[in-house]
Amino acid sequence: MAYSLAGKVAVVTGAGAGIGRATSLAFARDGARVVVSDIDRGGGEETVRLIVDAGGEAHFVAADTSNAGQIASLIDDTVARYGRLDYACNNAGIGGLQAPTADYPEEEWRRVLDINLTGVWLCMKYEIPRMLANGGGAIVNMSSILGTVGFANSVAYVTAKHGLIGMTQTAALEYATQGLRVNAVCPGFIVTPMLEHAGLLSNPELHQMLINLHPIKRLGTPEEVAEAVVWLCSDAASFVTGHALLVDGGYVAQ
Repeated sequence: MAYSLAGKVAVVTGAGAGIGRATSLAFARDGARVVVSDIDRGGGEETVRLIVDAGGEAHFVAADTSNAGQIASLIDDTVARYGRLDYACNNAGIGGLQAPTADYPEEEWRRVLDINLTGVWLCMKYEIPRMLANGGGAIVNMSSILGTVGFANSVAYVTAKHGLIGMTQTAALEYATQGLRVNAVCPGFIVTPMLEHAGLLSNPELHQMLINLHPIKRLGTPEEVAEAVVWLCSDAASFVTGHALLVDGGYVAQ
């Protein structure tokens, strides 16, 4: 479904592939100008090319979401280029190592939380004042089904994604009367490069195991998650804030 986002400006982090790329394309399809951000310059510039080839407008800014200075520059660049910031999808994240809680390396714990939790907070820290200056906007943070339930051997990822929902709800309460809505999306297992790099799609047994975790008996697509993000940002969701929207094929309903 298309929404009227003409004249609006969106920032998407982790937009070089997967859900971030699909979300950038969906924003652009509906008329928003999109600032595509990622640590992967090649992937981010390819997302921009896809948007431009489809008739949209986009610009790439390289940024590491765990680096406050780079996030500040990303948002400053967005406003300098387009004059405003209306929407943000704080999507950048990593999976992290798989290990039992007592065996989890401290360095890896800090890395996962720095990117998946602190990084989202840094994005909101710099996005929110710019949105308020325009009279409001909408932020969607990318959580996960693992932000609502546990998952063995993924303590850092699960902790970060749970914390992200609490952060989302807190910000939603703080700015609800100022025209700023803050929500989260919680995808199930989605066909993305993250799963591919983890070897979960190339191994037929593991792939089928993931499929079987979902009552709908398939994995999700990045485009299905992107539609949820754009809906939450659109006026069609104008009475929705502080919500964590499951896009999970029934995973959590079991």
